[in-house]
Amino acid sequence: MKVFKFGGASLETIERIQRVGQIIQSYSGDQLLVVISAMGKTTNELEKVAQNFFMRKREIAAQLLYNVEQYHLQVAEQLLGTKEHNLFVQLQQFFTEAEWTLGEKPLRTYDYYYDQIVGLGELLSTAIVSAYFNETGITNVWLDVRDVFRTDDNFRDANIDWEVTQRQVNEKVLPLFNTASIVIAQGFIGSTDQNESVTLGREGSDFSAAVFANLLNAESQTIWKDVEGLKNADPKIFPNTVNIPEISFGEVIEMAYYGAQVIHPKTIKPLQNKQIPLYVKCFLDKELPGTVIREDADQRSLPPIIVLKRNQVLITITSRDFAFITEDKISDIYEIFHAKKIKINLTQNAAISFSCCIDNNPEKIELLIKALHQGFKISYNEGLELLTVRHYRNGLLDELTKGRKILLEQRSDSTVQMVVK
Repeated sequence: MKVFKFGGASLETIERIQRVGQIIQSYSGDQLLVVISAMGKTTNELEKVAQNFFMRKREIAAQLLYNVEQYHLQVAEQLLGTKEHNLFVQLQQFFTEAEWTLGEKPLRTYDYYYDQIVGLGELLSTAIVSAYFNETGITNVWLDVRDVFRTDDNFRDANIDWEVTQRQVNEKVLPLFNTASIVIAQGFIGSTDQNESVTLGREGSDFSAAVFANLLNAESQTIWKDVEGLKNADPKIFPNTVNIPEISFGEVIEMAYYGAQVIHPKTIKPLQNKQIPLYVKCFLDKELPGTVIREDADQRSLPPIIVLKRNQVLITITSRDFAFITEDKISDIYEIFHAKKIKINLTQNAAISFSCCIDNNPEKIELLIKALHQGFKISYNEGLELLTVRHYRNGLLDELTKGRKILLEQRSDSTVQMVVK
């Protein structure tokens, strides 16, 4: 049993959808659980639907939803060559459900309505791809993951109920492989015990695939992307990046923690817990070696790994009465950050001050400063960057910081972090 995940980029064109089919056909001897994301930029468009609905701009929301509907109907017709297919009945049912939501008055939270609307993208893409594959001889079974993934009601960042979900995987997913070797399911979404749709938060589709891999005791999980594999830095920012052939679960979690847009830590945990290797492969050329992430990866040959977080703010919090910033004061500060749902990217404290680097979110920062101002003096610098280098070399650090002012620096044997301007 292998678990595959294909993201929106792999479904952006008819040709790419056909390429996905070719990849799946090349694994004809394997049982595959295939997790598929929404097509292209569909999630972004559905987010606009949710936003306008919640602002009571129903006509705009309805028009945006209609645009999404027409796009998917057009893709389906191009792939199948006809409108006379049961798929179109299924698609219409999905859109009818979304229209019912838009017909309500927004009396619940925005996050609730976001999940009812935005999760539509995965249902549409998987239904279309499943029907197309069946028509072209890639026999598969379509699965509504909302019937399997049980979660709490923490909308937009729901938590899996592992015990119930394992039971439903055993009862509803495993038997499907008695009739077909390929099962196609959605990423990113699940359902509460009240049958309300939820989404699983950032990188939800990768996480969905990892949940399936864990509960199915898969031999591996593969994430198919439009890049060769993991690189040591963002090639859009840094020249001369290199591919990483293999890397450990722990190192990937470190990279993600420092801000690298690689694999989210919550995706790694279900795999690491059962020692299931994760492959990152290129759907544009499946023969490329890609990257394997596993527990026993050889770390000795890792290149320096560079992560740059832009649009950062350095906040300095100082006691008003020159009292020391000790454990009790730090505890109070962290409690305020937690209450405002602000993640701290780097901290450093002195005798009477505490400095931290955070993402620049003006609305949250305004509320944060207001809360902190009751007990502390506050100063801050905007327009900064947080540079993190793992497995660094001094010559490289000089090169990366040339012409920049270093406002704060921390380093260990393996990692250096600098707030720079």
